[in-house]
Amino acid sequence: MIIYDFDELVVSNNDVVLRNIAEDLRNRLPIEAMFTSEHQAVQKIQQHPLPMIHVDAFLYDDDVVDSLCEEGKMSRSYCTECGSYKTASLGKCSFVNKRNKFSLTKLGYLYSSASQLYGVEMNADFCQLQEMMVTKYEFIDRIKVVHADICTQPSLLQKADVVIMNNVFEYFLDRQEQARAWEFIACNVRKRGSLLVTVPSLEESLSKLQADVQLSQWVEEVQLNYDVYMEKDIDREALEQIHLYKIL
Repeated sequence: MIIYDFDELVVSNNDVVLRNIAEDLRNRLPIEAMFTSEHQAVQKIQQHPLPMIHVDAFLYDDDVVDSLCEEGKMSRSYCTECGSYKTASLGKCSFVNKRNKFSLTKLGYLYSSASQLYGVEMNADFCQLQEMMVTKYEFIDRIKVVHADICTQPSLLQKADVVIMNNVFEYFLDRQEQARAWEFIACNVRKRGSLLVTVPSLEESLSKLQADVQLSQWVEEVQLNYDVYMEKDIDREALEQIHLYKIL
């Protein structure tokens, strides 16, 4: 008799596709899931005051990390005094998988019926990788990857019904460039009633920038009910980083 875990029985086909994509990407990326061409992101990670391992949580969920630790390819701790038994836990810098999955399932991507989805990516290496996945998994009829700076795409922003922005600037642009990008977005995401999804909140993203963006005149926040997404291992704190806004 074969005994199945209940979670394996209820997993959806879309979840299986996402797992396959994650495995494909792991095989094509270094373990930190960063290309050397991502200069700004690499520098920001290296500036962290404590030892940290950068893990993309979509690619490396807890089970995969556990397996890598068992194989000696990753560690959850580091030696604070070389040669001693005094150790401390490593920090883990990640884009949280549960947060990403929530935004995808509830607000549009693989789980939506949107007729057309555009992804704008500055890095040529990641554009090539994304296009490879789009072709392999036959998403090409609905998904298009645009290799560009978002500030060169006013028409795309002006026509969009939903714009999703997940940690898009802080790891890739300096503060002056971040301010410029937010001002551009605020000027072009203007279709009344369209939706803007951000991680973290607009208030947090703009708090350290000198950007001329008047939130009260641009957007109204829509309160999300996070309780509707009740998987047993849900990371509530991560979900609460997702914010939904309606364009005024």
